[in-house]
Amino acid sequence: MYLITHGNIVTENGILKGYELLIEEDRIKRIAKEGEIEREGIDKVIDANDGYIAPGFIDIHADYIESMAAPRPSVLMDFNLSLRETEKVLVNQGITTMFHSLSLYKTDEFSHKPIRSSENVRNFVEIINRSHNSKHLIRHRFHARVEIDNVEVVDNVKSYIKENKVHLISFMDHTPGQGQYRDLEIYRNTIKGYKDLSDGEVDSIIEYHGTKEKMTLDTIRELAALAKERNISIASHDDDSIEKLDLAKSFSTTISEFPITIEVAKSARERGMYTIAGAPNILLGGSHAGNLSAAEAIVSGAVDILCSDYYPPALLHAVFVMHEKYSQELHKMFNLVTINPARAVKMDNIIGSIEENKKADIILIEKIEGDFPVITAVFVDGKLITRTNYRI
Repeated sequence: MYLITHGNIVTENGILKGYELLIEEDRIKRIAKEGEIEREGIDKVIDANDGYIAPGFIDIHADYIESMAAPRPSVLMDFNLSLRETEKVLVNQGITTMFHSLSLYKTDEFSHKPIRSSENVRNFVEIINRSHNSKHLIRHRFHARVEIDNVEVVDNVKSYIKENKVHLISFMDHTPGQGQYRDLEIYRNTIKGYKDLSDGEVDSIIEYHGTKEKMTLDTIRELAALAKERNISIASHDDDSIEKLDLAKSFSTTISEFPITIEVAKSARERGMYTIAGAPNILLGGSHAGNLSAAEAIVSGAVDILCSDYYPPALLHAVFVMHEKYSQELHKMFNLVTINPARAVKMDNIIGSIEENKKADIILIEKIEGDFPVITAVFVDGKLITRTNYRI
């Protein structure tokens, strides 16, 4: 048993001061005022040093694993090695549950990523699945990001779902002129940042994407129905209009990833959908594609969830930036990366908040240099996974 004391416990509804927390086996056994919990039988007392005792972060959209597996366009590292090294990074960023967002693209005009081939995605899916029953640091889950022009991958996705290897599915359409790249000028500048292309070559790419074959609505609805049968959450991506939201709702979508404007985000919430924004957006002061400002959307009550997207440290720092710079209540900012994503993926009965009898996924946070938040300890399933000691 572990006793964590001298800290501020972050709960869904507020922050408890003068309380301590007892971990027994894999569960939060008790939360009580300091001094009320008997010390007898406790294996270790951990001093939180007046920092924060918070739930572990739940990241439901991040493709960081792709960068670890393919650090260069022409390089593929061993996938099992990549997963094992990635979880070392993630756990030290407070991420105790990661939905690895593996992209099922047909083509990617911005950069060649062999990691996104069907064969490589399949290999990663198998490794993630095996991790559940082998030694591991954090919970690994598979978020299937299905690009709707990749008609050849439909049978693979069906198989993954039927084999219980998919834990979240999202449908994406990166066709220029709508969604994330509804502003074609931004699309042109973005693609030219990746490749040395003439205006004519960019025009040809835009024309190709406007005429390419895409999955039919019947196919999308079939995949969505299969996911719903297995209690898998379904997400839409880059919603840019009320019409697109309503279409997404028609195939049981409950999550709107990266809505393009605050108005669309608010409309998604009115329709009972969870809304997601990227935490890097907050650190950068806005969207790199000129779309929704995550900070502004949170302040206006239009965003429920933050994800790391491509930068794992962003979750921790975005929480404190929103509190300190934008005067948002701290526990509510923690909810964006804990209980809210847990609810969105239907895991809130076991993780996502500090409550008695829930899984003991807990992180300790201290401030150094006055206001810089750092993670000093992480528990997953009641096991102390890592401790970090800052020194002078």
